[in-house]
Parts: sequence; structure tokens; C-alpha cells
Amino acid sequence: MAYERSESTGAGDGADTSALALKILVAGGFGVGKTTLVGAVSEIRPLRTEEQLSRAGELVDDTGGVDQKTTTTVAMDFGRITIRSGLSLYLFGTPGQDRFWFLWDELSQGALGAVVLADTRRLEDCFPAVDYFEHRKIPFVVAVNCFTGARTYGAHDVSRALDLDRGTPVVLCDARDRDSGKEVLIRLVEYAGRMHTARLLNTVS
Repeated sequence: MAYERSESTGAGDGADTSALALKILVAGGFGVGKTTLVGAVSEIRPLRTEEQLSRAGELVDDTGGVDQKTTTTVAMDFGRITIRSGLSLYLFGTPGQDRFWFLWDELSQGALGAVVLADTRRLEDCFPAVDYFEHRKIPFVVAVNCFTGARTYGAHDVSRALDLDRGTPVVLCDARDRDSGKEVLIRLVEYAGRMHTARLLNTVS
């Protein structure tokens, strides 16, 4: 399931009788800002599994364009954010390198949807994530992380460059900014909700 409901035992305390928790993935290429986004929006201290980059890793990891990056996620990032009363998102940041992609199948189990972070300087790095979610019919939005000094492209240009399915949202964001990241997540929840409702109606019709 894409969510869990937790029942409240309190009586007359004004609290919600149930809470909805949705699982969201944050994916994309190496060094695109996944750990930064999860850390920026999380209301709890995020769980990180970062390790220092080593010389041995240079043989298998493409660090082109992210020469200043010194660490890498080797399992996942985890955070939580409350969107509104009774609705929380559990965020799971995926590792970006090819050698850790075997973890994606496990992390994607039960996910409502995904955020695919993109860097227009290395747009091709998010192709595998786009293909992964399209193939598995997991709703996703593409969030273009606007790095300082990078050329700015419109959402339509990015959508065409990635050859996205019609209607797949593309939003511009700053992964360092909590409000910006929260808007991306709200956009995803709204989009995924519409997609799941449409599929349900198609199933019963």
C-alpha cells in the first residue's frame, strides 16, 4: 500500500481520529540534490547513509560536473514532513550511482509517487529515473533543481528534452529551500492522487 493509517486513542482531545502517511521517493542522478532536498524539507533529523568518495570509486562513478562533491549516498536518505493536519509524507531518497540501482525496487514498494530531480547541465543523468518510473507506472514529477550559474530553461523545454508523457508535471525548484521543496511535494501528491483516481475509475468502469 502507498500509505498507512494510524488510529488515535485520545478522546475529546481535538486530535484527528486517523492520520495518513504517504511514501514518496526522491530520485535522480548523482549529485543532483536528493540528499539536500530531503534534509531541507524534513521536520525530523534526516537519516543519511553518506560515505566519502574514494579513489576506487572514481573507476565506477561518473563525477563529471560535480567535481566538488565529496560524499555519496550508499543506501538511502529518509525524512518526514507534515503537509497538513493528518497528512504526512515519508521521504526516501534513492542512491544515484548505477551500482546502487538494485536498491530501487525495494525502496519503490508501496510508494505513492516520486520526485525526479534534474540538473539542466546534466539532464541525461535523470533519464534512468524517468524510464524506471514510467515503465512501472509510478506517478512522478520532474523537479528542475536551479543551480547557481546554470542556464535557465522553461518547464516545456525540459519536458520536450526528456520526452515525457503528456501531462507529467515539470516544476522549477531550489532543493536547498524548504518552501520550494514543499511545493514540489504538494504538486506530486496532487498529481499522483489524480492518476490513482483515474486508474481506479478505469478499473471499475
